[in-house]
Amino acid sequence: MLHAEIMRAAIEGARTFAQMDELSRQLWRGHGAGALSDREAQGLAEHLHGRRSAIREGMRPLPIPGLAGSGLVVRRTRLFPPRKIPRSPDRIASRDRRRLLACSGPLPPRLAARFTEGQRAVLRIVADAVAEAGLCDLCLDAIAARAGVCRRLAQGALRLAAGDELLTIEERRYPGRRNAPNLVRIVSQDWQAWIKRGGKRRRTDAAPPTEPRPEPRPTGCKALHATEKSLFSGTRSPPEPVERLPDGPVPARRQDDHGHPSGWQHPFGSPCGS
Repeated sequence: MLHAEIMRAAIEGARTFAQMDELSRQLWRGHGAGALSDREAQGLAEHLHGRRSAIREGMRPLPIPGLAGSGLVVRRTRLFPPRKIPRSPDRIASRDRRRLLACSGPLPPRLAARFTEGQRAVLRIVADAVAEAGLCDLCLDAIAARAGVCRRLAQGALRLAAGDELLTIEERRYPGRRNAPNLVRIVSQDWQAWIKRGGKRRRTDAAPPTEPRPEPRPTGCKALHATEKSLFSGTRSPPEPVERLPDGPVPARRQDDHGHPSGWQHPFGSPCGS
């Protein structure tokens, strides 16, 4: 009974919706602990709802600056202006970018099978940011724009990956101000190893060769002849003279009685019947 009276006095003294929400949580927490009976909890909940409605009705619209005498008023519905829905200026380019990012292997195949094409593109942007700085602090709109998807799809992809314990999302809320972008960290060891292996491969491909590659050693039984260097230096030795046949008709070669050229000998002596 004493706890119910204390709660009723606190409800009467509440002036903001945040205080109402906190009292509502305390009310049902006390009911679960057995400090309030069912009838007391129901009565306090109805009283809290009535106080909330009274505070809402007591809110007065604010006049427009400069038009105080005109009678025009505007009702403030939120602290910040409404969010503008971002739209891609070129949907064809966004589609091609989304497909390219999804097919670039953002995470291991066993994990990638869980996500759609657009979700894999979102995770590719997150993986690139984590590979560079150790975490991703991009805002949700920036991730969605780079991946070529909408804001809702990017948000759903991060939540699905967080539900599978592939990454963690640290929210940075500031009451009365704009919230800072969330911090996304990858905790999956398979995904981290995949990113490190991909980063090493990219750095190896991008770095210019510092030392000349050794010439391959010949293998097998065939002799290897290297390409003549003069072909690439521009200096070539004069070609060797080629013997040409004399001009005019070629004289016929003499043959014996058997049709062999004159002077021909059989390898095993004279042929039979000669």
